Amino acid sequence: MMADDRLRVTEFSKTLESETADYGVELSANDRDRLAAYYTLLESWNPRLHLVAPCSPQEFARRHVLESLLVVPHLSQDARVADIGSGAGLPIIPCLIARSDIKATLIESSKKKAVFLREALNQTETNQSATVIADRFEHTSLADVDFITCRALDRFGSKLPTMIQWAPQGSTLLLFGGNELRRHIERLNLKYSSLPIPFSKGRFLLKVG
Repeated sequence: MMADDRLRVTEFSKTLESETADYGVELSANDRDRLAAYYTLLESWNPRLHLVAPCSPQEFARRHVLESLLVVPHLSQDARVADIGSGAGLPIIPCLIARSDIKATLIESSKKKAVFLREALNQTETNQSATVIADRFEHTSLADVDFITCRALDRFGSKLPTMIQWAPQGSTLLLFGGNELRRHIERLNLKYSSLPIPFSKGRFLLKVG
């Protein structure tokens, strides 16, 4: 690893260590090491796959990892999760690292990104807790899911009705979005609650169902 890369990983890890409390998150030293391995892998793949917009190590720690971990308190023990449009593995891979009891299915339509996801699960030692499906969520069928997470999906609002119809009965959706997504939820007359994301403007974790 080059010196600049080592510095970026150090800055990422320091941000996790110093700012977890601001997000109500607890991470062990081992959790932070595995998240650093995930960050390093993503950085190496990102120029080819454009998994996330370029950002500083500190911003990646806050905006991508710590925000993703806001989901964790809402997941029941031994939760079975379907993550739609997994892409870079957010929010689900940080959640799998923080909670070893979670079982997840990562659904990603891009086959190239699905390859990255499998490698990320291997690198973070979460591959025994998760599987990857390289397909559109509409083309899959998952009956035994308690929660559905989604952080980034093209045309999120327009796909929401399809997602609601697809969701197994009794499951809960945990979605990241802003006021536009809230309006889509309200137009569908869905019961929901919203948690403002720390240090963000008009962005929420939306719990539907």
